[in-house]
Amino acid sequence: MKQRIAHIALVVKDYDEAIEFYTKKLDFKLIEDTKLTEEKRWVMVAPNGAKECCLLLAKAANEQQAASIGNQSGGRVFLFLFTDNFWRDYKKMVDREIKFVRPPEQMDYGMVAVFEDLYGNMWDLLEPNEKNKGVLD
Repeated sequence: MKQRIAHIALVVKDYDEAIEFYTKKLDFKLIEDTKLTEEKRWVMVAPNGAKECCLLLAKAANEQQAASIGNQSGGRVFLFLFTDNFWRDYKKMVDREIKFVRPPEQMDYGMVAVFEDLYGNMWDLLEPNEKNKGVLD
């Protein structure tokens, strides 16, 4: 049996501002933007080189969903953006005024820094070390 995670839903305030952030600030690709109803769209974005999993940007439909925007993981790092060149991407993100909440640090598993997306969800920017490089394949 083969299984995989295909999409991760990320609750957002507004489709267009989220698309703008992910495509212009993080250089993600807009995979799909399909209107389903007057209020709902099917919007998927993914990092360059992503092969399987992408983000499904889901506009909050009620107060309960809106309350989770920016804190979908209870204040922990929520998503992990792997890179093949940490310093290239870190510098680009700093130049684009991405807010880093933890500075770059060499860990046992690789070079990592924590940043926030436009709503405050925390992400790891991570370049795995040689022992863990296979996770990028």
